[in-house]
Amino acid sequence: ELVRQGEALKRTEQMVDKMDQDLKTSQRHINSIKSVFGGLVSYFKAKPPESKPEQNGMPEYYGNSRLKEAMMSSKEQDSKYQESHPNLRRLDNSGFDFSSTDSVSSVQRNAYAKNQCLQAYHQKIDNNLDEMSSGLSRLKNLALGLQTEIEEQDDMLERLTKKVEILDVGIKSTDKKIRQL
Repeated sequence: ELVRQGEALKRTEQMVDKMDQDLKTSQRHINSIKSVFGGLVSYFKAKPPESKPEQNGMPEYYGNSRLKEAMMSSKEQDSKYQESHPNLRRLDNSGFDFSSTDSVSSVQRNAYAKNQCLQAYHQKIDNNLDEMSSGLSRLKNLALGLQTEIEEQDDMLERLTKKVEILDVGIKSTDKKIRQL
């Protein structure tokens, strides 16, 4: 949703820039209508480029790469999690997986009781803690990506607010000049 809003802000900023360019063109036309001298000045004055409105230092908006990476990583981890989660996959009713006790290190075997059931239980707890750790890591990356995206959009909103205020003053001035004609 934030990426979509960022793209909408970028389009809005481009439209404001185009409006500013159109307002400058209108000012030139009003000056040419107002007097012969204004028409001559407008004629000899360099015309603004009409191909693309000026960006006024506006960086190209592509969305935050940190947020996109976090979202992609989150989707990958989510799919892995759903494949391995006991409530999201078909349960194996054979009890604990005793084949996983072979992967337990010798230090852990000595630390745990010799009971295979207890070793399997401790291994299951370790696996659950690993899943929780990866989930928290995923949430942290998403939060950092969201924070960066929000900061970038906040800067964009500040630029847009300044441009709109300047444009508003220009529109009021142009309207006043037109009413005087």
